[in-house]
This record gives sequence, C-alpha cells and structure tokens, in this order.
Amino acid sequence: MFWYQQPPRDSMKLLVSTSTWMQNSYEEGYSETRFKISRDDNDRFVMTIKNVTSKDEATYFCAASDH
Repeated sequence: MFWYQQPPRDSMKLLVSTSTWMQNSYEEGYSETRFKISRDDNDRFVMTIKNVTSKDEATYFCAASDH
C-alpha cells in the first residue's frame, strides 16, 4: 500500500509505503509521529494524520499493488 499527498497547485508526493510483510517506510520529511498507518485483522490499511495544521491541506491518495 502506498500513500500519497497532493497539496493544492503542487505535485503528488509519496508519504509512506507499507505491506503485510514489511514495516512502514516513510519518505524524508514524513514520520509515524504525524502520519500513522494502522492495519486491521482483515489487512485493511488506514492512515491517520495527527495534529493537523493548515499545511496538511491536500488531497490524499492510496494505491495498492498485488505483488
């Protein structure tokens, strides 16, 4: 699972990638402190943004791969 952020009038940026067999891998400038990824018993992933500020205004996307 890949999580992306696209701020207004800016390009899309990868935030974090994760899978059922590896730990979360955060891109530079992003961390679990603010962008928490959790997985439930059915392997559904959820991203929660903590301490939201106006700088977090963006469209967020997730993408999945079947690898």
